[in-house]
Amino acid sequence: MAQRKQFRAIKGTRDILPPESALWNRVEQAAREVFAAYGYGEIRLPVFEQTELFAHSVGATTDIVSKEMYSFLDSPVSSTSEPAAATLSLRPEATASVCRAYIEHGMHTWPGNVKLYYIGPMFRRERPQKGRYRQFYQIGAEVLGTADDPAMDAEVVEMLMAFFERIGLAGCTLHINSIGCSNCRPAYVEALRAALAKVKDKLGADSQRRIATNPLRVLDSKLPEEQAVIGKLPRIADYLCAACRKHFAAFQKQLELRGIAYEENWRLVRGLDYYTRTTFEITAPGLGAQDAVCGGGRYDGLVELLGGPPNIKGIGFAIGTDRVILSLQETGRAETEFALDVFIAWAGSAAQQVAIRLARGLRGAGLSVEVPPAETKFRRALDLANRLNARQVVLIGPEELAAGQFTVKQLASGEQVKLVEADLLAHLQKARRRG
Repeated sequence: MAQRKQFRAIKGTRDILPPESALWNRVEQAAREVFAAYGYGEIRLPVFEQTELFAHSVGATTDIVSKEMYSFLDSPVSSTSEPAAATLSLRPEATASVCRAYIEHGMHTWPGNVKLYYIGPMFRRERPQKGRYRQFYQIGAEVLGTADDPAMDAEVVEMLMAFFERIGLAGCTLHINSIGCSNCRPAYVEALRAALAKVKDKLGADSQRRIATNPLRVLDSKLPEEQAVIGKLPRIADYLCAACRKHFAAFQKQLELRGIAYEENWRLVRGLDYYTRTTFEITAPGLGAQDAVCGGGRYDGLVELLGGPPNIKGIGFAIGTDRVILSLQETGRAETEFALDVFIAWAGSAAQQVAIRLARGLRGAGLSVEVPPAETKFRRALDLANRLNARQVVLIGPEELAAGQFTVKQLASGEQVKLVEADLLAHLQKARRRG
């Protein structure tokens, strides 16, 4: 008999199993709660878009567009009047999609600044490594409107820090920079390119290629042998125009008003073409050299570039959910062990009917409950409850039915009590709060 093929997850993807998936839910729910407190609403975006959208926004010469996107030709269905075949791409990031939706749905007519957040998978054909996958997940937020006040930048950062505090990710460091605007950055890029050309032979192949295509990306290099060379390159702060210097100083003051500590990092330029002025990054412990868990910044001209109304300002960020989860796990703050609140063991058909009714009521009260589908001896039921990490076991047999009471056993301590149904829920809820 021929051996059946065993299918496995594609390289760079993986399955997120319980109990780890419970940690993912906790992190995502914390984001929803914190972001809602700041007035953000959730937007759910398509997983794929026209390739041209990302080429226009992210930049055709970036590694993301030129090497890392999953793109495919979408042929029209012959029985419809669809346009000719188009090239589509799985989204490598979400800011471009948010801006496309903002334009398409006329959100510029909404009152005030439009505050949106998203949660979901992104896709890049990268070399898989610790905390980095080809299908990875992001939690992100964007503010779009006419306000370009640095106070908005600071509030975005404040919300981020509140989120990290909520999930217990301690030891985070905020790094900030300004990369100027279309008036002053070109002069810096040319000065940087000229300086890099003089030291080209001391750089690796990737950095050499970026001198022509996107010299700012050289500053992102983590290669140890390139750090001494990069440390002597021109700095953007020396090329900022007066308006950008004023904006950056006001941003720093706003952070200080909020009691947010930060470090200036002149090499923080971000890898996407649409950024302007404010950029920031947050690093966390437990991740080694690739320790960034969030990055973001301002992109004031992106909406107009994509065909939207002029003078729309924007700022946003993306949190690498995979890396946040990894940092929580590496620093011992994950709490991923799944605990079942109640295991109901029963014996006899009459007891099964009571067990089913009881389980429905307890679940409706918010408790997690397991009821075995078949009758099992109590000793074996207790063993299964232990392996399922149940907090409490409710035993229902002929004796319990006759007495009108349930036997409740706490597995951790072995403590056992008999309770009438009216007192059962309060007892189980108290046990859950104790953990």
